[in-house]
Amino acid sequence: MKIAIIGAGIVGSTAAYYLRKYNQEEVIIFDYGQGQATKAAAGIISPWFSKRRNKTWYRMARLGADFYQQLVSDLQVDGFTADFYQQNGIYLLKKNEDKLESLYQLALARKSESPLMGHLEIKNIKEVQRNFPELAGFETCLYASGAARVEGASLCETLLKASGYQVVRQKVSLKKMGNGYEIAGNYFDQVILAVGAWLPELLNPLGYKVDVRPQKGQLIDYYFTDWDSDTYPVVMPEGELDLIPFKQGRLSVGASHENDKGYDLEPEPTVLNQLEQEALAYFPKLKEAKEKSYRIGIRAYTSDFSPFYGQVSGLDKLYVASGLGSSGLTVGPLIAYELVSLLLGRQMRLDSSYYSTTNYLFRIKGKE
Repeated sequence: MKIAIIGAGIVGSTAAYYLRKYNQEEVIIFDYGQGQATKAAAGIISPWFSKRRNKTWYRMARLGADFYQQLVSDLQVDGFTADFYQQNGIYLLKKNEDKLESLYQLALARKSESPLMGHLEIKNIKEVQRNFPELAGFETCLYASGAARVEGASLCETLLKASGYQVVRQKVSLKKMGNGYEIAGNYFDQVILAVGAWLPELLNPLGYKVDVRPQKGQLIDYYFTDWDSDTYPVVMPEGELDLIPFKQGRLSVGASHENDKGYDLEPEPTVLNQLEQEALAYFPKLKEAKEKSYRIGIRAYTSDFSPFYGQVSGLDKLYVASGLGSSGLTVGPLIAYELVSLLLGRQMRLDSSYYSTTNYLFRIKGKE
């Protein structure tokens, strides 16, 4: 069986890794690379405080956080390090700090099914500053020791290396051919489309309208000298801003959520300056950074903000995943694992009917 994966972001790279683990030999990955959300992403794995009413989304996010334990373990067994993932905990902030108690109670109620969240505690700023000096802008926060930070680019690089498959760096299209598909002049029996916000571009020529829109995200990386940030917890203020410390004195700040920029990948000084000003209120040390750089990616969103995955109705042996949005780093690896399980006929962990492609992919009239 010859399999193609189009897209080497978090879904595509994880799918490649597990196809290799399940002894699939003939797999080729195609990746254009431009605008990929995962490469521009630094994220927090901490879904337990979400108040989204969509229970099926929360189940996926909860199990997605748990799945990282398997992913990291599998990679280590195979001889690869998983430095892209580290459980340093989280400081969760609220503008109205009276709301922290109800959030604490919500997390306690969820802890029995999500022991990964670890120790929960409402901390005051003096306690916080013992572990993360120079934080400011709040009096109390909610702490959870099991929350993790993830470096998207490093995650993908590790998984692709562990898969050992060829990665073809070119933009491709998809054509139905007999019982399979033609990509870049090659025939494939099965195809996984993991192209995020670019899914309409590949499926429209095959007669499908896709409920996916692009969202631009911009992030700033700050680099410090003599700042031991290796074990610092992540900081999640209310709103879009996150502060994510990484090893070797790097702090990621972001990311923006811009719905009206299409697929634009140019940095916008106004947006980046706003992110910096918001971050300075919580971490004035940003002024001491020796340098900074920017990352820009395009997220994929559906109209109801829910991800979807599975086989494309009407196109046998074609599998897709998209709509992961800002929770992509949390749910992406699990979705990829589910896609591989579906493709190979293995047991799945989620009820895929809740995330069906039929809710987001529609045949264009006249092209049925």
